[in-house]
Amino acid sequence: QERPVESGGGLVQFGGSLRLSCVVPKNIRSPDVMGWFRQAPGKQRELVARLNSIGNIDYADSVKGRFTISRGGENTLYLQMNSLKPEDTAVYSCNIHNRWSPPSGYWGQGTQVTVSS
Repeated sequence: QERPVESGGGLVQFGGSLRLSCVVPKNIRSPDVMGWFRQAPGKQRELVARLNSIGNIDYADSVKGRFTISRGGENTLYLQMNSLKPEDTAVYSCNIHNRWSPPSGYWGQGTQVTVSS
């Protein structure tokens, strides 16, 4: 089973921007819910943003107005991150659900985002 593959992470200064991408393999068909999660050292993984097949979008309160989730066709998910803060430092992973996915969905390996102060 192939996994989603994230890219676009890196080191950025306070106030900077990054755009994360998640490529969903074609064997994961007809995604219903696509989302971005993050996990900082010593903290639990948390939802950053997600969207579903009918266009509903949710954001964590901590990223509203700064981050934008979007889809590029069926197989790519983006997360535009602006006005980055040190507290945004984490490993960002995409998560995909479809009708055939396990309860936890399909996870990518993650991409590191580090924001320096």
